Amino acid sequence: MSNALTAAVAGFGTGLSLIVAIGAQNAFVLRQGIRRDAVLAVVGICALSDALLICLGVGGVGAVVVAWPGALTAVGLIGGAFLLGYGVLAARRVLGPGTGLRTEGEAAGSRRQAVLTCLAMTWLNPHVYLDTVFLLGSLAADRGALRWTFGLGAAVASLCWFTALGFGARLLGRFLAKPSAWRVLDGLVAATMIALGITLVAGS
Repeated sequence: MSNALTAAVAGFGTGLSLIVAIGAQNAFVLRQGIRRDAVLAVVGICALSDALLICLGVGGVGAVVVAWPGALTAVGLIGGAFLLGYGVLAARRVLGPGTGLRTEGEAAGSRRQAVLTCLAMTWLNPHVYLDTVFLLGSLAADRGALRWTFGLGAAVASLCWFTALGFGARLLGRFLAKPSAWRVLDGLVAATMIALGITLVAGS
């Protein structure tokens, strides 16, 4: 196996290990996938955002951000507050009469809301910066001239994961045909968002 292929495979494996975890972004992509609501846009935002952040990390931006520690603190507070708000909305859906399914009349507004929410969950989550810019950037630096190959492997892992999560989630649709099943899903989403929001605010 060539050095370039080894670096790419290492980047793919490292990137996948960091992405495949229960978190706010994955929970949101899963819910959108099950609803079949703006899935392509959400998957695209997540994958392209990761690719951009990985490029910044490989390019050495992480070392610059370290010099301004207040940046991550601010992002943590804002992101934590956002996740708490989204968690509360999910909890309200658990107690409300809705089923989690959208009507045709709600489609345009729903897509717009999904895009804005996805952007916020991606760029207001300090863990994303720690994983992509700092950690992956540091590991890529150890690869020397092959650091960009390592970064490419990590970006491909992100694309594969979010595509599988977003478009594969629709297979769960038949299991969520009843409103009670959606309440369970929204309950899990609410718990995840609120717990992460509290963690971010407390740790900032």
